[in-house]
Amino acid sequence: MKYLLFLFAFIITLAACNPKLSSGLRKNDLKKDVELVTSKGTIVLRLSDSTPLHRDNFLKLVKQKFYDSILFHRVIQTFMVQAGDPDSKRATPGQRLGNGGPNYTVPAEFVPSLFHKKGVLAAARRGDADNPAKASNGSQFYIVQGKVFTDAGLDSVETFRLNGRKIPAAHREVYKTIGGTPHLDQNYTIFGEVVSGLAVVDSIAATPTSGNAGGNRPLNDVKIISARLVKRK
Repeated sequence: MKYLLFLFAFIITLAACNPKLSSGLRKNDLKKDVELVTSKGTIVLRLSDSTPLHRDNFLKLVKQKFYDSILFHRVIQTFMVQAGDPDSKRATPGQRLGNGGPNYTVPAEFVPSLFHKKGVLAAARRGDADNPAKASNGSQFYIVQGKVFTDAGLDSVETFRLNGRKIPAAHREVYKTIGGTPHLDQNYTIFGEVVSGLAVVDSIAATPTSGNAGGNRPLNDVKIISARLVKRK
């Protein structure tokens, strides 16, 4: 009896130290990384505390096993790899994907210090015409591969893709070294980055696809076998 009382008190203490939040997450979940085990290898993601709505939503979906068996349904080399469409779990070969989601959106969270360098995690969304607030799809995400730019190339992006908005000097240096996709900055919410597995992202990006006509779907499925929260290293 004394042992049972001690065990009960211990469990209550643990729960008090790791309370459940309004999102259904535990406080300790917010400090964990996300491990994606894919058919091409393992990717570890670290989410940003600067974008709490997207962070909490992604963590919630991972805990619900939402991403298990989902495909990378849109892949464009030197640009990005995209996943998160639940319709892809049962997709037939050649089926065009990209319209699925959990029937809600997440409000945009644009943070000036977060930019589209190689390896960042960002939320996909519908286009500006029917989504002027730039709200994110509830589940679809992409990981940037991008490319390395020259100063002249970045000048061109500022003029023709960013409508004259200047890319900060520190960001330019990153785009000239590890690369990225600067024309997406402040248009899509970034909410994390790869901390392990960039070579896996490159491998996925190199997968032959159907091209634009087929929605850039890999000809051979690239699957997220499992997604789970893991302790940060």
